[in-house]
Amino acid sequence: MNMNGFEEAFGKKHKYVFSAPGRTEIGGNHTDHQRGCVLAGAVDLYARAFVSDNGENAIRLTSRGYAPVKINLSDLSPKRAEKNTTAALVRGVAAGVAGAGAKISGLDIYVRSDVPQGSGLSSSACFEVLLAQIFNGLFYGGRLSPTEIAIIGKRAENIYFGKPSGLMDQAACAAGGVCFMDFKDENAPVIKRVPFCFEKAGYSVCVINTGASHADLTNEYAAVPREMCDIAAFFGKSVLREVSVRDFYANIPALRESRGDRAVLRAMHFFGENERARLEYKALKSGDVKEFIKLVRASGESSQKLLQNITPAGRTREQAVALCLALCEKLLRGEGACRVHGGGFAGTVQAFVPEDRLKAFKRGIEAVFGKGACRTVAISDKGAIREK
Repeated sequence: MNMNGFEEAFGKKHKYVFSAPGRTEIGGNHTDHQRGCVLAGAVDLYARAFVSDNGENAIRLTSRGYAPVKINLSDLSPKRAEKNTTAALVRGVAAGVAGAGAKISGLDIYVRSDVPQGSGLSSSACFEVLLAQIFNGLFYGGRLSPTEIAIIGKRAENIYFGKPSGLMDQAACAAGGVCFMDFKDENAPVIKRVPFCFEKAGYSVCVINTGASHADLTNEYAAVPREMCDIAAFFGKSVLREVSVRDFYANIPALRESRGDRAVLRAMHFFGENERARLEYKALKSGDVKEFIKLVRASGESSQKLLQNITPAGRTREQAVALCLALCEKLLRGEGACRVHGGGFAGTVQAFVPEDRLKAFKRGIEAVFGKGACRTVAISDKGAIREK
């Protein structure tokens, strides 16, 4: 059996190999969709694609563990019937690269991914930028930049797949390393690499899967950007990045009356978190890990108290993320930091754990959430690349 699965799937040998990493959000929780600032890092878990030409006008794609997908390249318009499917992402990414000027022809693609679904490490964005880099490398001479690849992936997810999202996930997967990103201009974000190694600074980055399901949480996730945008609309703006902090605080009484307290609290989180992302970038750039850890703690506290993306409304029996955060704080004993990771409400928690506490920390977490729940990740300098 061919170890990469391509020969088994297509009955021939592959010609090319491409890869893209997963990502971990480091700072800026729910800021990107308001065109704010974030800090994110590519991680040492990858999706790899084994690729060959097929002589057809179609993309045939097989992912390990999933049903095969076939996309006819003669029609790259969005399909309502494909919403929330792999086919939508393949079609959307192909459309984006073709729209940039590439002439895409038929390929057979086999994808093998080490980025677990539902892990909070952005398996979907990883897949999107992997596809974009394949089309970019084979049909456009590699001329698309990591930022352009990220934008194509985001548009495929938003328009074709039907999921609203910011640009952080795709940008981190495409660029590699630790990156500070400013999305003030969403079509031309400022992305700066930060040369920093958490292990050399004495910390392990842990991502904890709490096992809580994302099912039936669409309204919870959608309410966060909606309520932030409602606050912005009060001032005649589309997103909070366009609103003056001074004007916001001066108008809280009127905002409470017209938009409600939770929306006000979530806007308060945005303004504080947006500035924290900048300060975290400065701390890492200067090598001040103590200041960075202090800022991560503040980020976690703000997400829990202001953003309120820890427990779905009305849930009393199942509060996995809240429980995990409380357990992390107990195990860390005032050292390191923890915070909700990504969208929240279910899924994952991130912790920066001093190396001398790592074994005991993992043991304590997995005693509650199960073996393998606490995953240690390292930052990868590689973004989406052609390997062969």
